[in-house]
Amino acid sequence: MLDEARLRTARLQDRMRELGISHAVFTEESSIAYLAGFWGYLGIEFGRPTMLVVAAESDPVIITPLMESEMVSEMTWVADVRTWEDAGQRTWARALSGALPEKPSGIWVERQHVPALVRNYLDERYPNVPLKDIGPVLGAFRMIKSPLEIEVMRQAGEIAGAMMAAAHCSLRIGRQEYESALEIIETGTRKAAGFLTDRGWERFVSPMIHNLQIVQSGSDTSMVHRRASVKTYDRADPVYFCFCNMAQFKQYKLGFDRMFHVAEITDVAARVQQAAIDAQQAAIAAIRPGVLAQDVAAAANAVYAERGYATGYRTGRSIGVACLEAPELKEGDTTVLQAGMTFAVDGGISVDGVTAGRIGDSIVVTETGCEYLTNYPREIMVTEG
Repeated sequence: MLDEARLRTARLQDRMRELGISHAVFTEESSIAYLAGFWGYLGIEFGRPTMLVVAAESDPVIITPLMESEMVSEMTWVADVRTWEDAGQRTWARALSGALPEKPSGIWVERQHVPALVRNYLDERYPNVPLKDIGPVLGAFRMIKSPLEIEVMRQAGEIAGAMMAAAHCSLRIGRQEYESALEIIETGTRKAAGFLTDRGWERFVSPMIHNLQIVQSGSDTSMVHRRASVKTYDRADPVYFCFCNMAQFKQYKLGFDRMFHVAEITDVAARVQQAAIDAQQAAIAAIRPGVLAQDVAAAANAVYAERGYATGYRTGRSIGVACLEAPELKEGDTTVLQAGMTFAVDGGISVDGVTAGRIGDSIVVTETGCEYLTNYPREIMVTEG
C-alpha cells in the first residue's frame, strides 16, 4: 500500500509541474491516506489539523500533532514529518509556513474540504496570494482504481456481505433495531480481522466496524437515514439497512443497502420494492466503458417513470478512499465511464409515512461491463419472523 501511495504522489508531482503548480496543501483525511498512506485519529474536530504539503520540485512534508507523530511516522512513507504542539511557539501555523515558500505565487488547497481554521490562517498570512483548487487535479487520478485498490474494495465487499447476513438473521418479531446493529458490528469486525495481520503497516489498521448504524423499520422506513433505535420489529414491517458509512476497510468505502420484510409483505411494499430493484438493475445493465454517467441514471429513471414513481435520488456515486468522489451517476454529469471506475449504484423510492423500496450495491467498471464488489440476493426478501 505504501509503495503505491509513493507512486501516486510522484504522478501528482509530475502533473503539478505540467500545470505550473508549485505547492499544494492537503487537509482531507482521504487525500492524505491516498497519497501518504496514513490517517490520524485526533483530527480537525479537536482543533488539530493534520496536513500534507506536496511540492512539485521537492519531497512532501507531513504536519501532524506531536502526540500522533510516532504513529504517523510508522504508517507513512514520507520521511519529512514535522510536529506541532497545542501550547508554545511550535504551532501548526508555524510548521505550515515553514513548509511553504516565503512569497508563493499561489497556494493550491482542497477548496471543498479545507478547514475554516486553516483557510483563515492562509488568508491572513498570505493576503495577496490566490488560493486555487487542487481537488479536481487529484480527483482525476482517483477516478480510476488500481488492481490493489480494487482488491481491497473486494475485501470490503466480503465484510459488508457478512454484515448484511447478520442483519438478515437478526430480524424477528419483538426484537429491537439496536440489537441488529450490535450483531452487524460484531460480525463485520470479526470478518475484517480475518484479513489483517499484526505486522508492518497493517498493524495500524483497525478491524473495528464503527459509526452509527442506519436502520429504520415500519412506516419510518421512508425516512432514509434514521439511526438504529429501540423500536421493536412488528409483523409485515419493512426494514432497511444502509451500510454506506460503515462498509469500509483500509480507508476504502463502499455503498451497500438492502431491504427486508418481517414475516410477510404487503402488496404495496412488494410493488415499491420490486420497482427499486428493477431500476437499480437497469442502471447496472447500462454500465460499461464509453457510456455517459448521466445515461446510467436515465436507465433507472425510465423504470421509475414506467412504474409511476418519482425519485429525488441520484442513481449512484463514485467511491474510493472517500464516500463521495467524482463522477456521479446523475442527470447533468457527462463524464465518460472508464474501466477501473468504482460506483455505489442505488435503487430508491420513498412513500412518505408508509414504506420504501431500497437496494444498493458497489461495482467496478470492467472492459466489457461491470462486476459486483458487494453480493447479497437482489430480490424481495421476507424473513421467517
